[in-house]
Parts: sequence; structure tokens; C-alpha cells
Amino acid sequence: MPPAATWLTKLKVQLKLAIARLRMVQQRDEQLGKTQRRAMAQLLEAGKVDSATIRVENIIRSDITSELHELLELYCELLLARAGLMEGPVCDPGLEEAIKSILYAAPKTEIKELVTVRTLLAEKYGKEFVLAAMDNADGKVNEKVVKKLSVEAPRQELVMGYLEEIAKAYGVDWPKREREMTPPPPDLLDEDEDVDGGDPSGGQAQKNELNTPLTAEQRKLSLGEEQMDKATPPSAKLGEPKSPLMVTPPRMTTDNVHPKVMMGSVELKSKKEDVAAPRKKKEPEGSIPDIGDLERRFAALKKR
Repeated sequence: MPPAATWLTKLKVQLKLAIARLRMVQQRDEQLGKTQRRAMAQLLEAGKVDSATIRVENIIRSDITSELHELLELYCELLLARAGLMEGPVCDPGLEEAIKSILYAAPKTEIKELVTVRTLLAEKYGKEFVLAAMDNADGKVNEKVVKKLSVEAPRQELVMGYLEEIAKAYGVDWPKREREMTPPPPDLLDEDEDVDGGDPSGGQAQKNELNTPLTAEQRKLSLGEEQMDKATPPSAKLGEPKSPLMVTPPRMTTDNVHPKVMMGSVELKSKKEDVAAPRKKKEPEGSIPDIGDLERRFAALKKR
């Protein structure tokens, strides 16, 4: 008869299942979000702004849920990486935020594996510990987790920002911008009047110059100028180094509706790439991440 699985072994299995489920749900919500954004762009293009304003709240709520799932996934990975610290009878201070955030958020999500993780944690640390986490009595639950689980209507600025970004992404002219024809500067009009009216013989002189036949040398020069005009100008001078700064703007989130490329975002993107690259190349799917890797990812999330 095989020995019974220990509490820590059960917790590790459930943490891995919860991580896989959270990643799958995030991918599903991302695909649904693309379809919903395309529908919002079509409504804006058709002029149905009121309908788009109401329906875009579903997209905002879905994005908030995806951001919550991303945080919970990181907490599960942190517990999996530091599972040895949970063998003691008392909760380790380095894991208190992760454990209490999971205890607080698990009943309010659709992830069944996360509820099982919560049950195992409650079995380990007791009922009083769970009640303190649910009430957030000591403030150890992550503020972002509490905020993203709060039930409140999105701000009007957030709704309008989402509509503007969706319209920009799909090339919809919204809000409508009036196109004004700018008149020519008055200085140019005065110069034209002086040329035509100041010298009555000026126009006749220009006609005579146009009617004068060109010589062979002048023809060659004019053909050369035409060929130079048709030629494609070089993108950069020969031997000049290209700019090494190739930056993609950060993705839109509910905390950063209008993402812009700034030095902070450039540094954040480079850090995220440095964290993600070794994970994709060196680590197999479902492997336990490095503790330093998790700390960098938490720091990147807090800067958003």
C-alpha cells in the first residue's frame, strides 16, 4: 500500500493545477477581448456611441479580472518556489502577503483549483488565520487584489479612455475631428499681386522664357534633375549607425489606459523581456521559476 501523500505534496499539486488553469483562463479572456473590441470599433464607426459606452464596461471588467488572475498566478508560483518555508507551524513573513491574498480572493473567482488551494491553506493555518485574511484586518492583502475585487462602476474617464484607445487601434475617427481648410498666408498673396500687377511686362517676359527652345546641354541637365527627383532617397546615410532604441509601447491596462513610451516604460519592458526570455528558452512548461525571477516580476507589476 503506497504511503499517504503529505500536506505539502498535495499543496504543490494543486498549485501547479491552479497556475495552469489561470494561464488558460487568461488566454481565453484575451481572445474574447479582441472580438469584443472589434465589435466596439464597429459601433463607434456606425455612430452608436451610447451603445458602445454601455457595452465597453464588460471589456473593462474582463480586463480587471485578467489582471487579478495574473497577480494570483504570480502568488501561486511564489508559494510553489518557496514551498519549503511552509513546513513550519507558523506562517513565514515572506509568504504572508501571498497566502492571505489567495485566501481573500479565491472564493470570489471562478478558479476551482484556487479554492482547493485555499482549503489546504486553511487546514494548515487554522480558522482564525483565514478569518483575519478575509477581513484584511492587518492589511496584508495586496491593495491591487482588494481594488480589483471591489464591485463598483468604472469611472467615466476610464470608459472614455477605453473607447478612444479602441477607436485608435482599429483606425476609427472617433471622436470626430473637424477638418479645416487653412487659407494661404497673406504674405504670399501680396507677393503674387506684386508679381502680376506691379510690372505689366512681367507676365509677357515669363511667357517668352517658356517658349524659348532648350539647348542640348540644358536638356541633359533637366533630364538629370527629373531622374534625381524620381529616385528614392536613402533612409540613412551610408555608414551612419542606426538607433538602437526600438521600443513597443506598454500594453493598455485599467491603471494605465493611455500607455506612452517613456524611460520608465522602456526600463520596465527591458526588465520584463530579461525575465521572460530565459523562462521561454531554458525552462520547460510547468517548471518552478527562480525566486529572483518572481521578485522581479512582482516589482514590475507594482510599477504599473
